[in-house]
Amino acid sequence: MTDSITSKKLPRTANCQLRTGSAKQRGLFITFEGSEGCGKSTQITRLAERLRQKNPDRELVILREPGGTALGEQVRQVLQYMDPSVSIVPEAELLLFAASRAQLVREVIQPALERGAIVLCDRFFDSTTVYQGVARALDPKQVEMINYFSVGGVIPDMTFLLDMEAAQGRERMKQRNAQSTVVDRMEQEPEAFYEAVRQGYLTLAKEEKKRILVIDAAASVEEVSKKIMTQLDKYFLSTPQHLNSSTF
Repeated sequence: MTDSITSKKLPRTANCQLRTGSAKQRGLFITFEGSEGCGKSTQITRLAERLRQKNPDRELVILREPGGTALGEQVRQVLQYMDPSVSIVPEAELLLFAASRAQLVREVIQPALERGAIVLCDRFFDSTTVYQGVARALDPKQVEMINYFSVGGVIPDMTFLLDMEAAQGRERMKQRNAQSTVVDRMEQEPEAFYEAVRQGYLTLAKEEKKRILVIDAAASVEEVSKKIMTQLDKYFLSTPQHLNSSTF
């Protein structure tokens, strides 16, 4: 692993500025990151419920990566459930994730943010920075370039990194999949792969302290949820352009 994994260099371009230049309420883009079994889906669901309760008139868009569009869902099937006899090289894997993301940004995320919506996304480009750039050991500069091209300047306002030890995450993953007959290709890596993912995320969080907030995912579901809400309260107080009288 390199000392720097470089995603912090991605600038916000005119694509993002479109959602800040008008008098309308600004859109808010929140992403969730972490290795398998960390509880992202659970926490996104809980946060969405809280947002709907507190601000029912605010548009809320919930997405996942890869996926979120017709094309993205097809790519998801390839990446996760391709016949095990078919090999996907790391470079192809990187480009497939990027293709799904490029479609999602331009078809869904960008328009939603321009409307002033709150967008919650299960994974975004940080996953590619870590999974392909660190755990797959691809050139981080090339990963950064492809990330930048795919997102078109749309950078999350906040990213919650749900962190837990790799072994604990794998155990949760096994329990979750115990009754499933479908094998997820991305969940079949050796433990060293997931440890590299975790360390890659933690390195990235140190480089991007203002955007990436590390949450101890080993705590109870309720405790994790409270920590997320506390951080969001702080963020909204420091960025009044996102607020109306009933955001939280």
